[in-house]
Amino acid sequence: MSEPHTIADFTAWMPDGSDLNLAEKQGKVLLIVNTASKCGFTPQYEGLEAMWRKYRDQGFEIIAFPCNQFGAQEPGGAEEIASFCSLNYGVSFPIMAKIEVNGNGAPPLYEWLKQEAPGLMGTRSIKWNFTKFLIDREGKVVRRYAPTDKPADIEGDIAKLL
Repeated sequence: MSEPHTIADFTAWMPDGSDLNLAEKQGKVLLIVNTASKCGFTPQYEGLEAMWRKYRDQGFEIIAFPCNQFGAQEPGGAEEIASFCSLNYGVSFPIMAKIEVNGNGAPPLYEWLKQEAPGLMGTRSIKWNFTKFLIDREGKVVRRYAPTDKPADIEGDIAKLL
């Protein structure tokens, strides 16, 4: 089997356990983010939601993956996470099933993202919550952003791809 080359080669999981074939997202500009509800970066949900609302009609989507690997900052279940995001930040973009982004439990999607856009000095592992990956309309990884990169800081890159 050949190595996956675009986002279309992967599947993600909805909170109810159903599959989301990411081939459905081909042709869109995507921002994939690992998130947590109890993190210092959690207020970025507000900026992400604003950016999604601004650009969604132009083919932009955000896909958030809750992750509890960093300081146990996402301890809740799917309903609790969705409720928190909606009530506190008005989040209406998709919040997927909770995953691991590092280690043996990381899904193939995250292994591919880390390979395509390594971090500082070529490191592959995700360092913290709210690491972001920008995917172009062809399904290729364009760039990786650090947790400290706020949504407003990367909006220009997104707008260029739309």
